[in-house]
Amino acid sequence: MQAEEGPSDDLRTRLHAMESKLRRIWGQRDAHNESAKRAADSRNSVNEQGSELRESIKSRMGEQKDVRSQAKLHQARRDEIQKSIRELISNKKGRRGDGPGRSVVIQLSETVGEIERIENRIMTDGSLSLEKENSLIKKLRSLIARRDELIPEVEQQNIISIDLSDMDESINKLRAEADNEHTLMIEQNKLADEIWEEIKPMLEERDFLRGESDRLHSLFIGERGKADEAHKGGVELLSKVNEIRDEIKSQHQERERLIRDHNKSVREALRGPDEDENLAESLTERLLEGGSITFGGTVAEPNSEGQNENRSTKRQTRKLGTSRGRKR
Repeated sequence: MQAEEGPSDDLRTRLHAMESKLRRIWGQRDAHNESAKRAADSRNSVNEQGSELRESIKSRMGEQKDVRSQAKLHQARRDEIQKSIRELISNKKGRRGDGPGRSVVIQLSETVGEIERIENRIMTDGSLSLEKENSLIKKLRSLIARRDELIPEVEQQNIISIDLSDMDESINKLRAEADNEHTLMIEQNKLADEIWEEIKPMLEERDFLRGESDRLHSLFIGERGKADEAHKGGVELLSKVNEIRDEIKSQHQERERLIRDHNKSVREALRGPDEDENLAESLTERLLEGGSITFGGTVAEPNSEGQNENRSTKRQTRKLGTSRGRKR
């Protein structure tokens, strides 16, 4: 019996073609994954550059803000001094202004002058009645409280004090101080503008890096999507490949089983009495019945020539006996 043929050529051909296609799919998947990795690495590098650049921009813009604040402070001092100058000029012309919009320097100078005048009158005017003196003391306390409120404001604005008794000198000093504050304001604004000129190209580079990061991220997403799609197709194809491999394996196992069964049948057909107990018992029984056994387990009939010799010997014996009887 011949063994059953192995898997068909068509099945093997299909398997080889599918395995070749599967290798191509895995290669495409790996290529897309590598491309996605490169895009992600480049994107991360660009993001790192952008982060460092944003920190630099933030630092420089903080510096510019501080410079602008200094410029505004000098401007506020200049404006306050110029207000004081205008009020002094008005006072010099006999037009004293009142109201909350007046210069704190003028207010402080006037308050201090009024305090000194009342204190001098209380100390030198002996004709004051008790009631009038108490009234002046009450007003003096109010003026002292107002002076204490104005002093911190003047110190905060860093404005020079003036002497109302010499208005021309005070006006000249204030004008010089106003000019100085104006110059400082101009310098600070110029410095702020220079810093801004340094910041503008940094902002352009920041925007470029942001766009480049978005482009690389889109590339990463696209390549990763292609890799995932290839992997999905590969998994589906691998399932079919495994089905064919299992079929080939099953056919191979079936062929081996048929070969084993055939070989077993042949061996059983060729076994002698020393290997087959039933055949040995059968031959023994026939031997006991008077037959003989030849090699190979066959029974032989008695030899015909031997039988003839026995018969001939018996006849000769009978003849000899008859002759002896006649002589007597």
